[in-house]
Amino acid sequence: MNQLDLEPFLLSFKLASVVTIILFIIAIPVSWWLSRTTCRCKPFVEAVVSLPIVLPPSVLGFYILYALSYNSPIGAFFEETFGIKLVFNFTGLVIASCFYSFPFMVQPLQGGFESLNKNMLEASYIAGKSKLKTLWHVALPNIKPALLTALIITFAHTVGEFGVVLMVGGSIPNETKVASVAIYEMVEIMDYKMAHIYSAIMLGISFTVLFSVYLFNQRHAKRIGV
Repeated sequence: MNQLDLEPFLLSFKLASVVTIILFIIAIPVSWWLSRTTCRCKPFVEAVVSLPIVLPPSVLGFYILYALSYNSPIGAFFEETFGIKLVFNFTGLVIASCFYSFPFMVQPLQGGFESLNKNMLEASYIAGKSKLKTLWHVALPNIKPALLTALIITFAHTVGEFGVVLMVGGSIPNETKVASVAIYEMVEIMDYKMAHIYSAIMLGISFTVLFSVYLFNQRHAKRIGV
């Protein structure tokens, strides 16, 4: 009788945590710029950022796999210079997941920044605060619902990734075998009992995450009288 192995879930949570932290740091300046800019290239940048949402994961995973492999300049440089392989390991999963989950961090933050009262930002500038201080001390504290949504949805989306992580990381136990890949393998060998258990855990996690986001946003809206 098969026993429940928690390692794929722990690996999924580790991956999601690392990716969420990295994307939070990267997405803040990107989403802030997108919310403020009037540049003609904005639609192009938004299209590039949003591309992983509509692009098949296998396509995105293939291009990332090729870009990071030893046959590419990037992969060859890292392996020859630093001795680091960027595919079929946890590092490759992090890089691939950052690309795949990027729009899920950027879009909520951009929406939050765009909803800010412009007079509040202008008052901050008039008070002598720089753009950086205005961002960190005025803008971010006033978009808490969008901020929470971005963090949680990015985390949950990364936990549930399958196509991209399978293409780039494969299924190496304790290294790249995340929960979604483990479920796929159980179905392949027709171990439906364990597949049901793993899938039920993932379903429960996904529902809890979404419920928490909507509940927080509802209570926040009531507090501010919306």
